[in-house]
Amino acid sequence: MVSRIRLFLLSSVISALSLIAPAISHSQEPIKIITNNWTSQVVLSEITGRIFQSMGAKVDFLPSSISDQWGALAYGVGHIQIEVWEGTMPEQFNRMVADGSIVDAGTHTATTREDWWYPKYVEELCPGLPSWKALKACADLFKRPGSEGEGVYFSGPWEKPDEARIRALEMNFRVKTLSKGDDIWVELEKSYSKKQPIVIFNWSPNWVESRYSGTFVEFPQHAAACETDPEWGLNKTLIYDCGNPKSGWLKKAATVNFKQNYQCEFETLKNINFNNHQIASLSARVDVDKLNFQEAAEEWINNNHSLWKSWIPQNCIDKNSHQEAY
Repeated sequence: MVSRIRLFLLSSVISALSLIAPAISHSQEPIKIITNNWTSQVVLSEITGRIFQSMGAKVDFLPSSISDQWGALAYGVGHIQIEVWEGTMPEQFNRMVADGSIVDAGTHTATTREDWWYPKYVEELCPGLPSWKALKACADLFKRPGSEGEGVYFSGPWEKPDEARIRALEMNFRVKTLSKGDDIWVELEKSYSKKQPIVIFNWSPNWVESRYSGTFVEFPQHAAACETDPEWGLNKTLIYDCGNPKSGWLKKAATVNFKQNYQCEFETLKNINFNNHQIASLSARVDVDKLNFQEAAEEWINNNHSLWKSWIPQNCIDKNSHQEAY
């Protein structure tokens, strides 16, 4: 009888260990944080990585384009994305959340906007701004050498429907796509120093709003139908006859496996929360003050102990972890 009890207990322990072992093994794998090609997203990713490391986790960073990141998340190549913008990524994000491919890990306090933007002095040369109709009438002001009489709108290496908008609203503009996002600021500075009219792709939150005075162009109000139904809006044959969403959300995405296998880090991710001012200031430290991404993240971590530590749930705090390193 005693031997049978011992055998039963031993079998139970082995079964329990077999269930625990995969989780222990998996927890030793690095958390892979996706980084995109704009400043705030990379700095927030670096900050998030440091928070996870303070909890004892290993972290890797996975550079990815906006389009490729969805496959990385769906197949678990990457675990999280810290800055999902409504203006750029709603279709893929909402679809994958709905079909269970990824998890909505919460919304930042920051609200977003991505659209055409101009320095404030341009209003003196083009009365009626920020209305898109005034911009359309003033297209000649934005001509550049080689633009064949069309106004030039400067954008970066991102997937935007700007050419479709130009066609739908019959604007005498062309898109000049720059190879790097930072090249937009080079064009802005050159024009700003000469008070030359310029219209660029800009977004909020972004460092520009803390250093330059300017305004977004007001296009027709966005609606979901604008992107799918030609009958919607001013142009009855073409889509995208509207602006981008205003006061859009800024979300965080995670894989289902991340939620299951890194429960404390997932709960922390849900609590991580930045506002517009914080994100703009962080971006300025890199794009204006020339810190690198890691330096800006480390500075923020060192200056905001109480805030980021409050994001870690109390039951997840391990007194023997690496938190005291920060």
